[in-house]
Amino acid sequence: MEKIIRWGILGTGKIAKAFATALREVPDVELAAVASRSLDSATKFAAEYGAQRAHGSYQALADDPGVDVIYIATPHAMHHENAIMCLQAGKALLIEKAFTLNRRQAQEIADLARARKLFVMEAMWTRFQPAMLEAKRLIDMGEIGQVRNLQADFGFPADAGPEHRLFNPALGGGALLDLGIYPLSMAAFFLGPVAGVKGYGELASTGVDMQASFALQHEGGALSVCTCSLNTRTPTTLTICGDKGFLRLHGRFHHTERFTIGLNDGSEREFHFPRIGNGYAHEAMEVGRCLREGLLESPEMPLGESVALMGVLDQLRAQIGVRYDVD
Repeated sequence: MEKIIRWGILGTGKIAKAFATALREVPDVELAAVASRSLDSATKFAAEYGAQRAHGSYQALADDPGVDVIYIATPHAMHHENAIMCLQAGKALLIEKAFTLNRRQAQEIADLARARKLFVMEAMWTRFQPAMLEAKRLIDMGEIGQVRNLQADFGFPADAGPEHRLFNPALGGGALLDLGIYPLSMAAFFLGPVAGVKGYGELASTGVDMQASFALQHEGGALSVCTCSLNTRTPTTLTICGDKGFLRLHGRFHHTERFTIGLNDGSEREFHFPRIGNGYAHEAMEVGRCLREGLLESPEMPLGESVALMGVLDQLRAQIGVRYDVD
C-alpha cells in the first residue's frame, strides 16, 4: 500500500459530507473520487470537498483504479448491495453503521471480504475517539476494579415523516439500527461479547421501532442496560461500573471529549481528551493504519464482531416485532 491512501466516497448525503470534511485533517490521504446516482450531485460534492473525480454511478466508483478504499455512506438498506459490488471490484471498505440490515447480509460481506483478502471495517467512529480509547485503557488497567455492569442511552425527538429513512421500513428505519447500535457496540467494547439479550420496544405507525430498551448479558456474566429513542431527548451518557467505582462518559457519549471517574471513597476526577475536528478523522486514520500494515481487519472493530452485533439486533427486532423484507 502506498503511503498516500486514496479514498472514494459512495453517497453524497450528510454523513458523506461530514466524512469528507474530516479527511482534510487526516495526514497522507486524498479524496480521489465521489459517486452518486446523479452525476450533478457528485460533481457538486467534488467541487465543494475537493474530490478529484465525480462519478454518476456507484459502479463507476467501484471500478475506479485510482481508489484504494471506499467509504459507503448510503442508508442501511443499501449497504449490502453496495459493499458486495465494491468487494467484487477489489476495493477495501469502510461501511457506515448500522453495518447492514441483518446478520445474513453482514455475514455475506464478511465471507466475500475474507475470500478476496480485502480490508473491511464498520464505521463505528465512537470506538476511535481519544476519550473512549483512554477510558478503555484505564478500565483495562483496573482503575474502577472488576467491571460488572454498564448503562447507556442515545435518543432525540426526530422531526421526520413516515417516508424518511428513520421511519421507513424499506430503508431500514427504526431507533435500533440508527441509534441503538451505539450503546450496543460500546457495551460489547467494554464488557465483551453478548451472550443473551432481552428487549422491549414501542413501534411507530410504519411498523419500525420508535424506541427500544434492552438488557444484555455478556460472556463472563457482566450486564448492561441500553435505551435508544426517536421520540425523546436522552442524556446520551455511558457509565461503566466496577467494584471500586465508575467511569462516566459525558453526553453526547458517542463523540465526547470528557469522562469522569468516581471511586468508592467519594473522590471524582475529570479527564479531557480532545478529538480532531468533527471526530470522523480518527476512524479514517485507523483505516489508513490497517491498510499500510497489511491488516484485513481492525483489532478495535473486528469484522466478526460487526456480524455478531447485527445478530443481536436481529434478535431484538424479532422480540419487539420489527421485520424487514430482507429478513
